[in-house]
Amino acid sequence: MSVPSAALEQLMSRISDRAEDAARLTRDLIRFPTINPPGEDYGACAEFIGDRLKARGFEVSYHRALGAPGDTDRYPRINVMARRDSGKPGPCVHFNSHIDVVAPGQGWTLDPFEGVIRDGRVYGRGACDMKGGLASSIIAVEALLDSGLDLPGAIEISGTVDEESGGYGGVAWLAERGFFSPPRVDHVIIPEPLNVDRVCIGHRGVWWAEIETRGRMAHGSMPFLGDSAIRHMGAVMERFERDLYPALAARHSDMPVVPEEARQSCLNINSVHGGEGEQFEGLPSPLVADRCRMVIDRRFLIEEPLDTVKGEVRQILDALTRDRPGFSYGLRDLFQVEPSMADRDGPVASAAARAVRRVLGREARFVCSPGTYDQKHVDRIGKLKDCIAYGPGVLELAHQPDEWVGVDDMVDAAKVMALATITLLTPGG
Repeated sequence: MSVPSAALEQLMSRISDRAEDAARLTRDLIRFPTINPPGEDYGACAEFIGDRLKARGFEVSYHRALGAPGDTDRYPRINVMARRDSGKPGPCVHFNSHIDVVAPGQGWTLDPFEGVIRDGRVYGRGACDMKGGLASSIIAVEALLDSGLDLPGAIEISGTVDEESGGYGGVAWLAERGFFSPPRVDHVIIPEPLNVDRVCIGHRGVWWAEIETRGRMAHGSMPFLGDSAIRHMGAVMERFERDLYPALAARHSDMPVVPEEARQSCLNINSVHGGEGEQFEGLPSPLVADRCRMVIDRRFLIEEPLDTVKGEVRQILDALTRDRPGFSYGLRDLFQVEPSMADRDGPVASAAARAVRRVLGREARFVCSPGTYDQKHVDRIGKLKDCIAYGPGVLELAHQPDEWVGVDDMVDAAKVMALATITLLTPGG
């Protein structure tokens, strides 16, 4: 089935005419302060999305991730799933967006949850990451429905939670129940903010772990009677500086990770806690610390096996156990995700790239994300490889004060999403 060029041009014009609608929809979504943690306003935001899509003929359902991390009666993990089936055999294209946002933090010059529309931008926490992308996908699908094109198959839109904390109450929970697997779904587009002319085909891996060093408590005036766990942790950090950081800096990936600096392996020391508690105020007790904990955030490449990533940290700790008197440690996994990368010649990546070329007049750039996003669960749990991230928003604005998304970028992204959907649903499209 071939769609006439005139029909496509009318569709593009229809989306252009909805720029104000896209901006207002983004504003309305921002006004739900869905801060994670703890997981505020998930239900209200999900119902807002569901009500809009139900009015357009979607079958809407809500799914609380009972038993997922963070799910409580006060902060239930509520996801919304909407499906519109044409009644004719064909594939299913799914647009997945997370509705949770990080805390606003300091440094804002305007209300982070007002959704201010100014000078062609929508400002607010989540504007870029990723309520602008969610709005673009809704605008794209609504314009397709209004175009009158006789498309087979089905279209789904979901608003899921907890992506900012790993996605375990959102896409992971749903994927375990078949919502992101064939034959229900064939192609997934996640409108994360990777810039409107980029098609993101995957992400690096991540391993979070906690290292604990152990010592012996003593009076602070007689530290020679104790054994400082903090000094032992200092030795760990020194070995990281001497041995691990240089080794990581020398490793580079063939994955097209952006920015360029993220094509190498890296390690961030997320936090260090020892001695008095983090919230302690006043004069401390004169004690030698008997425990010290460090949380590490290791980002690794598709060329690096996870066992090797873990093993090189353990080798340093084991070497210190042999070399440093009194040194002992514990190592605990907190979170791990292996790298994921879709085929750039696969159906969804190539359809999006062709649409970028048509809408923007230039070739799309295939990239990979420096951090993970919910593709990891679609891939590993749903066993669905045909998944990409594509959406409006400048990657570097995510989680920043005065976060914003450009209205023109939302319109262009909606056009790309609509054209890609036609290609994926239409044989020979």
